[in-house]
Amino acid sequence: MNTQSEVRAFLMSRRAKVTPEMAGLPPGSNRRVAGLRRIEVAVLAGVSVEYYAKLERGAIAGASSSVLDAIARALQLTDTERTHLYDLARAADGAPFSGRQRRRASKNAVNRPSLQWALDTITNGIAFVRDHQQNLLATNELGRAFYSPVIGDSGRTPNLARFQFLDPASRDFYPDWELFAGMCVAIMRAEAGRDPNDKGLQDLVGELSTRSDTFRKLWGAHDVRRHGTGTKRFNHPVVGELTLAYEELAITADPGLVFMIYTAEPGSPSAERLQLLASWAATGAIAT
Repeated sequence: MNTQSEVRAFLMSRRAKVTPEMAGLPPGSNRRVAGLRRIEVAVLAGVSVEYYAKLERGAIAGASSSVLDAIARALQLTDTERTHLYDLARAADGAPFSGRQRRRASKNAVNRPSLQWALDTITNGIAFVRDHQQNLLATNELGRAFYSPVIGDSGRTPNLARFQFLDPASRDFYPDWELFAGMCVAIMRAEAGRDPNDKGLQDLVGELSTRSDTFRKLWGAHDVRRHGTGTKRFNHPVVGELTLAYEELAITADPGLVFMIYTAEPGSPSAERLQLLASWAATGAIAT
């Protein structure tokens, strides 16, 4: 991915989202652009119009933290968007991922027995490991049952993004499909900002952009987000609707890998259905 074009598109897309009213400026008349003008961003950030125009053309290498912070405030960036701007600037400086060269996760990480043991100790929730390319690398027993529509029997490493955008079954599995699609792409966008030269991610983006109009449109929006924590709804083909809370944990021994856990509120219908799913996973049949 070209860092200059990424910076240009990101800043332009964020500028288009901020109206003069949101920035405390008079709306004026005969506005020809969506959101703020370049001169308005420059004034709000306390930089010259020429310098901001240079940044928006993608020439962000060498920009100081104070300038980046000022631009982030002027464009009313979220914490995740601000981090993305910093990642793009560091990539332009040749130092991606929070100022350090990103160390690749070990190819043998998912074969490490202790990591699988950690997954297997979680018996009342869904636990799995994924990488920054959305590959589903390892799961506990309940996770294998839960993600059976994603895993399938193709023999290929399951990929959550491919399932989301290329498999019609995802429309049933994710009741809030549009929301999930936006989240998936925004997470991938943030990952691409951390390491724009990641060929595996580039290839995945190219494949999905070619095969999915929805992905291509969402990718072009330049939205970014972290996964972190929250609640999602699923419709599992075996046990039906599940509402699950999720937590994302970084695996510090292998940067780029995350440990995800989905759990249900104790005593809830979803908790009961997870127990049914666990029974199905263990015996191949739903307990009655």
